[in-house]
Amino acid sequence: MLIDASKLLECPVLSVQVTAPIARVKFWIVDPATLKILGFNVWGPDIRDDPEVGEILLTKDIREFSPIGMIIDSIEELVNPGDVVKLDKILALNFSLVGLKVVSKKGVRLGKVMDFTVDTETWRVQQLIVKRPALKAVVDPELVIPRREILEIDDYKIVVKDEEEKIKKLAARDAFVPNFVNPFREPDFSASR
Repeated sequence: MLIDASKLLECPVLSVQVTAPIARVKFWIVDPATLKILGFNVWGPDIRDDPEVGEILLTKDIREFSPIGMIIDSIEELVNPGDVVKLDKILALNFSLVGLKVVSKKGVRLGKVMDFTVDTETWRVQQLIVKRPALKAVVDPELVIPRREILEIDDYKIVVKDEEEKIKKLAARDAFVPNFVNPFREPDFSASR
């Protein structure tokens, strides 16, 4: 199921052992190299150590994602931020997709990422939802960029394929070449002589 990442914020985390939510999602942890959500920073009344820092729920520990929230086996699935080395490196990057500039390969500014969609089966980012600059927003306030259009990501921007290239490819793919004879048109016999 595809879902906007913004709808994951404040999502309840439920345990099959407890009848009430044990935590809520505060932010997602995205790996910039793979554009995959590796985990979520969660806070709640039952957080053991430091309620200011919260704990981490790894996506591999989510049993099911449903309309009522993220379901896990128990509160023991939550880990401290320092317990997973790979996550520590990504947390140290302080990477966030939201707010990054989006530019085309030629350097044309397309806007800023205001949200993104995620596949809840794989937790991979599928689309970027880009807020357009003021002049372009009059015609088209949002731009949805599929994952396959992303060429490069760094600390300040996301580079995507040029719009002109996409238009040319679509035009070439959708070029209509008639392969029929119009019965209402007069036949042109001069070409056969």
